[in-house]
Amino acid sequence: MNFDELLQEYRSIWNNRKLNAEGNTSKEILMEAIKRELLDENTHPRVRKGIYEKYFTASKRIIQSVLSQETKLLLLDLHLKVLKDINKE
Repeated sequence: MNFDELLQEYRSIWNNRKLNAEGNTSKEILMEAIKRELLDENTHPRVRKGIYEKYFTASKRIIQSVLSQETKLLLLDLHLKVLKDINKE
């Protein structure tokens, strides 16, 4: 599966999520969206949750979605990679 398809699948479970696409590749858009999701940047600062709670919530949403098993595993893997990258920063 390529990143164009994976981004479309991601959008299907986050239907109201704004994804900045200006001059970026599908991979860059997807990775940035996942990073913003894990950092809870789409929420007001006073009600933001911790990164591990957001990872759990995102994982649960992916697992419970109607996506194919392959897509679920790919998205879960990307979330884990982004989580590791955030922890390195």
